[in-house]
Order: sequence, then C-alpha cells, then structure tokens
Amino acid sequence: MGEPPRRPRELFLAGLAAAYLAAFVSLYLQIPGLYGRDGILPARRVLRLSGKGLWEQLRDVPTLLWLGPHLGLDTEQGMELLCLLGAVASMGALLCAPLRDCLLFAVLRVFYLSLYQVGQVFLYFQWDSLLLEAGFLAVLVAPLRLLKWRSTAWRPHDSVTFWLVRWLLFRLMFASGVVKLTSRCPTWWGLTALTYHYETQCIPTPAAWYAHQLPVWFQKFSVVATYVIEIAVPLLFFMPIRRLRLFAFYCQVLLQILIILTGNYNFFNALTIVLAFSLLDEEHVGRWMGRSKRKHGSSWPPTLLSFLSTLLELATYALLLYWSVHYFSLEIDWEKRLLESKVAFTYHEFTQWLRAVTLPLVGLGFLSLSWEILSAMYRCACIRGFFWKLWATLQWAVFATATMGMFAISLVPFTYIDYESNGKLWPGIHQMFSAVERFQVVNSYGLFRRMTGVGGRPEVVLEGSYDKQSWTEIEFMYKPGNVSAAPAVVAPHQPRLDWQMWFAALAHHSSSPWFASFVHRLLQGKEDVIRLVQVDEDKYPFSTQPPVYLRAQLYKYWFTHSAESGVGAARWWRRQHVQEFFPTVSLGDPTLDGLLAQHGLKDKLPLKRPVDAFLPWLLSSVRRLSRSFSPHVVLWSLYLVAATACLLRAMARRPRGGAPPTRHKAPKQQRGDQGEKNGQLRRKEGREAEEKAEGRTRGAADGEGPRGTKRRK
Repeated sequence: MGEPPRRPRELFLAGLAAAYLAAFVSLYLQIPGLYGRDGILPARRVLRLSGKGLWEQLRDVPTLLWLGPHLGLDTEQGMELLCLLGAVASMGALLCAPLRDCLLFAVLRVFYLSLYQVGQVFLYFQWDSLLLEAGFLAVLVAPLRLLKWRSTAWRPHDSVTFWLVRWLLFRLMFASGVVKLTSRCPTWWGLTALTYHYETQCIPTPAAWYAHQLPVWFQKFSVVATYVIEIAVPLLFFMPIRRLRLFAFYCQVLLQILIILTGNYNFFNALTIVLAFSLLDEEHVGRWMGRSKRKHGSSWPPTLLSFLSTLLELATYALLLYWSVHYFSLEIDWEKRLLESKVAFTYHEFTQWLRAVTLPLVGLGFLSLSWEILSAMYRCACIRGFFWKLWATLQWAVFATATMGMFAISLVPFTYIDYESNGKLWPGIHQMFSAVERFQVVNSYGLFRRMTGVGGRPEVVLEGSYDKQSWTEIEFMYKPGNVSAAPAVVAPHQPRLDWQMWFAALAHHSSSPWFASFVHRLLQGKEDVIRLVQVDEDKYPFSTQPPVYLRAQLYKYWFTHSAESGVGAARWWRRQHVQEFFPTVSLGDPTLDGLLAQHGLKDKLPLKRPVDAFLPWLLSSVRRLSRSFSPHVVLWSLYLVAATACLLRAMARRPRGGAPPTRHKAPKQQRGDQGEKNGQLRRKEGREAEEKAEGRTRGAADGEGPRGTKRRK
C-alpha cells in the first residue's frame, strides 16, 4: 500500500480556503450595489415573509438569512455578516492548519449556499456551483481537528473521500471538452475558436492581446491541445501508474495557468488547480518541499513490475500522440514552415463514440473507487488493538457508504453529456439527485460551449446627458470601453456587473431584466450602484449630479493588430457602432416604469433599520471603512499578507547556523565519517584532560595549593 497523501490533502484544503476567501471578499464589496436596498436586484425580493414557520421557510429556500430578523438585520445586512464571517474563517483556515477542519468547512459551505440562494442572476455562475460542490467534498475530506486539536493522524478511510475530489476534476474537465463538440459550434469544429476567444471573452488581460497576434496555425494547434488535455488526458486520472497521474496533473496545471494569464476568471482556474492536487501523492509533494523520503538511486536490473510499468507508460504516451495526429490530421508543411491541422471525424462519429464510452467511463470510476475502498478496508484490518480496529472499521463503513452515495448521485449530471446514457441510470439514482439538487451537492459542467462574438465582440456602452444633445460615455472599471485603455487584471476578484453586461450584449435587453433597474439606479444617482461602475468618483462623469437622460448603444469591438501604425498603434481596441441597445429614458419615463413594473423591480418602501442595535452599527462601520478600496486591491493585499505569514513561519522553523535537521538516517559512508570525527574529538578531549591533570600535579609539586588551579565551568 502506498503512503497516504497527507500533504496533497493539506494543499487541497488550503487552496479551497483561499478560493473561499476570494469568493466572500469579492462578493462582500459588491453587496450594496447588487443586493442592497437601493441596489440593482434587492435581495429582500427573494425572501418575502409569507406567514410560514421557520422550518418551512428553510425547506423552501435553504438559507441562514431567514434568521436575520431575529438578529435585528435585514437581508442586505445578513448577507454582509455572512460574507465577513466567511472571510475571517477562510483566512484563518488559510493561515492556520489546525483550523482546516471539517466543521469549519461545513460552516463555510452553509454560508456560501445561503448567499447563493438569494444571489439571483449575479451569482449563478458555474464556478459558484463548483465552489459549493468542492466545499461539500471538503467536509468529508477534512479531519476533525477542532475537537482534537493535536490529532492530525491520517484516518484509514481518508483516501476514499479524497478520491471524490479526483472524480469531480474528471467530470469538470471531460464535460468541458465534450460540450465543445456536441454544441456543433463551427469555430470549435474548424479549430479556429482561439482566433476569436482572446478578444471576445468577458474581461481579457493585456496578455490576451499578445496571444491574439499569434499565427492561425498555432491557434488551431492550441485548440487540438485543449481537446487532448480536456478529453483524453482525464482518463489518466484513474491509472495505477503514478507517473501517468503526474503527467495528467501537469497538463491540467499548464492549461489553467495559460487561461489565468490571458483572462480574468476570478478564482475558477485556481480552484481547478486545487482540485488537481488530488492527482498527487505524498512522495511528489515531499519532493517539492525538499522532504522526500525515497532514495533516488535506481536499482539494476529493474524488476518485472517496474519494466511493465515503464512499458505501459510509454505505450500510453504513444497512443496519445497517435490519437492526436490521426484524428486531427496533424501534418508539418516544411515549405510554409507551419503545422496544419483539421478535424478528421464527423459529428455523428463523435456522438456514437461518446454514447459508447459514457457508461464504460462510469464503470472505470466505479472500479477505481472500489480499489480505494478495499485498500482502506485492508488498512483498517492492519490496525492493532481490537477496539481501535473496530472503531476504524465503523468509520470506514460510514464514509465508504457516503462516498459511494456521492458517486451515484453525481452520475446524473455527468451523463447529461449523453441523454441516452442518462436514461439508462437506475431510477432510484434520479430520485436521490432530485432530493439534493437544491443544495448544490453535485452539478453539471461544460465551459465555453459555443464561441460568441465571431463577427466582433458585442459591447454595451452607456451614455448620459443633461440636455439630450451632448452625450458622455460612462466607462466601467474593468470591461472594455475606452479603445485606448489597456485590458484590466482583476483576478481573483469577479466584477459581477461587468460579467452580466457581457451576457446582456449577446441578446436583446429584454433578456436581461436587471438592466432596466441598473439604468434606473444610475438616473437616481445611487452611490452604491455607481461604485460598481467606478470606485474613483473623478472617473465617473456624473459624480456631482446624476444624468437626466440615459441610453445604451451596442458596439462591436476587435483587438488591434500588431502591424497597425500611426494613431492606432497606441490603441488596444477598434470598434464599430451597430445599433441602439436601450432607448433614451429618464426618471418617470413610461417605458422605464413599464419595464420595472413588468419584472417587479419598482421601488417599495423597505423596512426601517434599527439605529441603536450593536450588530447593525458594527456592520455599517466596517462598510464605511471598506468603501475607499478597490476590490481587487483588497484581495491582492489579503493574499500578500497570507503569503508573508507563511514565509515568516517557514523561516522561523529553519534552525539557525546550519542546514535543517533531517529525520532520515545518513548513508553508511557518512555515518562512518561522522563516527571517525566523533572518535577524534573524544581522543582530543582525553589528551586535554591528561595535560590538565599533569599541570595540577606540577603545581602541587611547586608548592601551589588548590587555590592556584583554575576550575572548569
């Protein structure tokens, strides 16, 4: 049996705490503008008192915000309290290993699920669902330390629950690769998706501009590499050969880092890397930290098992290479010095293949999980003492049953990639999934299903005016607007209004009911909503007085090319006006009032807040302190503090004046040299003692008494 992966588990829990920190802090700084009393979508609309009891309310909408009135808080203040408590708890878990406890992660998940239930359209992203599912797995994976502060022992069943993290990563990556082809998007089938992706994604980074300038043949090859990493490589997650799993790990990390460099996707890509830690083992992470216990010297001749393992590994690499070359017609054109590629299979062939492999992949996951369960049972049998063996076996039975149940429930969203396979699942599994679906325990995934903005990225530009004659554009902090402004770098913060503005531009404004409320709040001059657009008042053109009229225009944006010169050389974007997106409106306009009434967004008198209560006063004080900071700067500062604390702790653990001590035994030659040095030292001390004894004898012969001798300290 291999060594239990304690360090990979700690990396997963610490990384998940970092993701929770980004989620809570980023959302907290946007609550007043998104969900406040004068926000775009006030949260009080979701939690309306209906005369039901507390338990009935929790059953209908499972959120702790129902308890707000009992604490003297309205819905907005309750959300702020949950975000602050979640940020403090996740920061503590990030800094202090004993706090990475199953109870703490259970609290964090309940907090975020409570926010998710009232988040409406601004919180319905795949990474929010992924964080909730990963957070639920952390409750099963994390040890129980708070009740046993000094107990960090690895439990025999921990490898079973940790396997669920690997299964989640597999579902995420495999589904993300498959949906690109099942969507029939011509850019994915033509391998040209990345020629549009960098400029059409929601919030690109400056590096996206440079990636957009790469030649077309390289962009097409990058799409092929994406397919290989997302569809073929995830099959290696369950291989028994550790080097194949490590190869799969570094492939996933490479893909996520490239996405992080070219796009602002908040904590999503970092969370995917955190999930990939489940592919590592104790030995490999120990090598990162310089604490590897394995001897690096290779034995010769190799054993039969080692030879067969190496042979299977090489065969796997060869199969991946052949699969890539054959199914994507990879061919080098030496005359043009480029790599040509195209899809060499049809949509029908792919769907037939997908239907043929979906259920076998379920079987592969079941076999891998069964092996982990049997291995854990063997470890329980090896425990000494009847009582401890019985206790370990009881825990194994409970957690193995829970893991198998989670695996069964996850098959429903996983088989959404092929509805025929989904229909073959046992009806009881569908019933189990329906019972827990509202708690976001398991979810379906599939990113970048279709490539938008093929003819140029659509972008909504707001304009304000006092006289309906001269119009001034309202520029956002993060999303593209000014063609001369460089793309922003804001991750891991997610500006949720900017993201929804990107979605709104893809369709008519009636598909985004919140947009009318957003325009209404800007006409009213609501400060909390304005701060979602610009934190710096000097950059907001209507900071002194709200505009009388507002309208929205639809533009098409493109990245400039590196070959452009003259005035365009200083610009990042070029744009072209398409049409009017939202008509000209003002306060009291019948069109605006009709849209607000249609979607139930007309202002209503909110309940008065208690003034003298301590908790509301404390929340208001914290809110006033946070108003002057940009959200991404706050997050970067918190991560810098955490990194500095970890660095100081690591430096404090190193002994002064020499290399860090090691628990391993020294090599035989080294032990011999050390023994020889110790012998020389003992002989030297013996000679010094003899010389001092002779000196005392000579002193006594010369008439010196005991007072003439020196005492050794």
